[in-house]
Amino acid sequence: MSPARSPLNHAEYLALRRFPALDGLRAIAALMVVFSHNNGPDWLQGWIGVQIFFVISGYLITSLMLREEDRAGRISFRNFYLRRVFRILPVYFVVLLATLIGQLAVGTLTSSAPGSELPLYLFFLTEFGNGGLYGQAWSLGIEQKFYLLWPLLAFATIVAQRRARSGLRIGLTLALMTLSLIAVPISMGGNPQGWPAHYFGILIGCLVGILLHHPKGFALLRPLTRPWVAAVAAGAFLIAHLFVLPATKLIDRHDLVGDIPGFVAITPPYVVLVAFLLLPALIANALPQRLLSLKPMVWLGERSYSIYLVQNLAHELGDWLCGLAGLELSRSPLMFLVAGGLSIGIAHFTYRWVELPMIGAGRRLISR
Repeated sequence: MSPARSPLNHAEYLALRRFPALDGLRAIAALMVVFSHNNGPDWLQGWIGVQIFFVISGYLITSLMLREEDRAGRISFRNFYLRRVFRILPVYFVVLLATLIGQLAVGTLTSSAPGSELPLYLFFLTEFGNGGLYGQAWSLGIEQKFYLLWPLLAFATIVAQRRARSGLRIGLTLALMTLSLIAVPISMGGNPQGWPAHYFGILIGCLVGILLHHPKGFALLRPLTRPWVAAVAAGAFLIAHLFVLPATKLIDRHDLVGDIPGFVAITPPYVVLVAFLLLPALIANALPQRLLSLKPMVWLGERSYSIYLVQNLAHELGDWLCGLAGLELSRSPLMFLVAGGLSIGIAHFTYRWVELPMIGAGRRLISR
């Protein structure tokens, strides 16, 4: 069998230092969300793009911690939290401040979110807010609380012998995934409905990270890294993705899962497909990996966090500019192109002027 057609082996996987295809996937996920919020085509299913973010985030964070543990013998929790603070908080609060200034300028600071619900946005309880101009920040509330606890649960409390740690972590992850699903029906009486299901998506990314890091777990998933299997798996995922909206409507029409709405019920099976079809396909030396590793995709992926955060500011700016030109695009299908382009443009500057300098500052602090 020629090397080009061989599936990835465990040593080659552990030698990977970057996953550029995951940057490309982040780019697609971010633009899906932006388009869905700006009259984008329904077939794109953009509203579920945030679940891709959750899976990637769980996978990458867990994989990096496992590699640090192998390399240094332990996890530096101080460094982990410093990296998260300098990576996530600066641009988050810069965009929040810009949004509040915009609200102040138009006189809605105290009458609508985020100004009217500022404590929720300051303490990352955003998933319990009422949306508004910074409503997309709800996903940051989910992620920040998860990563406050996950390292402690998965790495500080594992005191068994080293050879037993993977099994314990798999058991812990499966238990937390089960709890997240059990909690979904309980959340139906509140707002937002079904919020525990989002933790399932992050956890399944963590699970794949644990499995791929361990030789036996990697052996189970290795066939999915065979180039032709990876291409078929990615194609199967794309087909399944196109049926997300019809599936949610079918669930709602026939009350297939009781009081749980379709957009919540579809989340667990969707993230399972992301985790076990897409992730292995994007670490394999195959066509899906090469396509999403192209420089334009990686460039967009590096700015995907900012693209996601600035999308509502971009929408307001686009609406205002179109108004000056005498165009009414706020309800037009073309708005997703305007908002998408402006989101990328604004995100480039926040990435260069906020994200990169603050990430560098965090690295310098850690190195000292």
